[in-house]
Amino acid sequence: MARVLITPHMWLHQPSACREIIEQAGHEVVFPPPGLNTLERDNILRVLRETGAAGMLAGTDPLDREVLSLSQLRVVARQGVGFDSIDIAAATDLGIAVTITPGTLEASVAEQTLALMLAVSRGVIDRDQQVRHGDWSRVALPRLAGRVFGIVGTGRIGRAVIRRILAMEMSVVAFDPKLTEADAESLGIRRVETLAELIAAADVISLHCPCTPATRNMFDEAAIRAMKPRAILLNMGRGGLVDEAALARVLAEGHLLGAGLDVFETEPLPLDSPLLDAPRLVLASHMGGIDEESGIAAGNLAAQCIVDVLAGQRPEACLVNPEVQLRAV
Repeated sequence: MARVLITPHMWLHQPSACREIIEQAGHEVVFPPPGLNTLERDNILRVLRETGAAGMLAGTDPLDREVLSLSQLRVVARQGVGFDSIDIAAATDLGIAVTITPGTLEASVAEQTLALMLAVSRGVIDRDQQVRHGDWSRVALPRLAGRVFGIVGTGRIGRAVIRRILAMEMSVVAFDPKLTEADAESLGIRRVETLAELIAAADVISLHCPCTPATRNMFDEAAIRAMKPRAILLNMGRGGLVDEAALARVLAEGHLLGAGLDVFETEPLPLDSPLLDAPRLVLASHMGGIDEESGIAAGNLAAQCIVDVLAGQRPEACLVNPEVQLRAV
């Protein structure tokens, strides 16, 4: 029997199907102390050392080389598809399998993308507040139908977004080095070779790619200012893709129609962030991949990955580091 630490907030200290999967395999489920924020590095390090967990069902908890090396982990199963909060090279060196949950949250992220886009394009937040304060302003905003939606990243999530955007009678232009002309044609979209081409063409730009050294701050101040006047920027990928201070400045100047952010450089978003004073900005607490159905599906798949790895089996479709050498507990 091994100990398995569960950290995503939605499963803390309560019965759940993912907990049952782990316990039915003969393992003990443990949780962080109530109220402890494991998104802070020192806190997750403390919990891992105190529990001696061999498995971890994780959110976006920061797991760098030192944290991993001071733990007894054999497997980290991310509830989601991003893994930039984990040092994959270190995990592999230490014999720790890292898994994700593909196929569980694409619809949720796609719906959140549309929700943020429509909230900005229809002025939903501002109009709600105006009505509540007796201001019957009826200022027209531009229609989305007939406009160009630019998407950065055309993996499973990006393709789920594309299907919905096309149904809204928008055209789609995509930037993704892995996207082929044949793929673009089959999707009914136009492929561009550079990010600059996408920025010049798009009325809405939505980011659905990981944050890597190559993509960090891909939307810096110059890129944001290069966007069309009254364009919309959406970030559904990772906070590090966008220079947040620059975005706040450009929004304050009125160049963009607005922006919607589901992810941030630092999470939770600090209360001194310049984003909090920026106009025409809709914010969400990294909820893109989380709805009732996706949460259950991702949690269950992550739990099964933990059970498999601790039994010495390889969940190949979910392994981020397939070169890791597994050892049964």
